[in-house]
Amino acid sequence: MSLYHKTDKIMIKGYKYRLDPTPEQIVQMEKTFGCCRYVYNWALDLKIKTYQGEKRSMSAVDLCKQLTLLKKR
Repeated sequence: MSLYHKTDKIMIKGYKYRLDPTPEQIVQMEKTFGCCRYVYNWALDLKIKTYQGEKRSMSAVDLCKQLTLLKKR
């Protein structure tokens, strides 16, 4: 028996949430999103530079090790 059959119907549910944060929560969310954006761009830049220089891709473990070093600075 296969996991998917042509006659199977798939229903995907979606949920919408509305947030009504306080001004202090807005500031905290902006800081959090800013940090996430910084780390994402930092890791992407590191992966690109590593690939261009060494022709190898960095694994998630390599990035985590580098992120730990970044946090210690």
